[in-house]
Amino acid sequence: MADTAKWLKLLEIMQTLRGENGCPWDKAQTHDTLKKYFLEETYEVLDAIDRRSDEALCDELGDVLLQVVFHAQLAAEQGRFTIDDVLDQINGKMIRRHPHIFADAHADAPEEVLTMWEAIKAKERKDQGKEARGLMQINDNLPALMMAQKVQDKAHRVGFDWPDIEGPRLKLREEVAELEAAQTAVQAEDELGDVLFAAVNLARFYELDAEQALRHTVKKFITRFQHIEKRLQEEGREWSACDLAQLDALWDEAKRMEQVKGEE
Repeated sequence: MADTAKWLKLLEIMQTLRGENGCPWDKAQTHDTLKKYFLEETYEVLDAIDRRSDEALCDELGDVLLQVVFHAQLAAEQGRFTIDDVLDQINGKMIRRHPHIFADAHADAPEEVLTMWEAIKAKERKDQGKEARGLMQINDNLPALMMAQKVQDKAHRVGFDWPDIEGPRLKLREEVAELEAAQTAVQAEDELGDVLFAAVNLARFYELDAEQALRHTVKKFITRFQHIEKRLQEEGREWSACDLAQLDALWDEAKRMEQVKGEE
């Protein structure tokens, strides 16, 4: 269990920073100005997870927690809600949305839990007198690949999906052909979007996270590119002095080094 004294210490620190004699920077912040920091800290957590660094993960989770406390402090100063209200909200939500744990409902598979979760969310909105939200009401701030996978998951839950993986495979080939046949920049942009959406769908059938897969590939590209850069520096050569064949040879060298490293 968490140490209550440490939790109260964090709240006290934030109140002091925002207090009369507090930090000028902290006192100048608003919910809007903090948005970018919340996003940055979240990505730092993801990076720590990818690096399998417990030390970094512990540190970055603290930074995210600080952002939560910061926003709650801003709201408390305006009399809107407090950190206690935030805790009440999440505690109540987790209990309500896990009736298979805290009540007499049953769910034996992750898919059953997700279906139950959506049904409970819909009931909560109805009980609060709010209009029912359509399945495709998605947060527009999500990264595009993540948004694509989310809407496809939602469509899958109501049965609007391919029966097997052959469907998305053929669809991807079809969309690539349409991209190649595009005659204008507008058409090409539209068809490229269809290609990416189809690729995300295929990733879903492979039970892969498209965002994570692309992130891995980008990092791999960076590593190989940095190898080329390092080799050119070692040999005293400039980029402009190398043709594509020479650069490709160094790229292949980087790939071979990865393979050897993977076999160790």
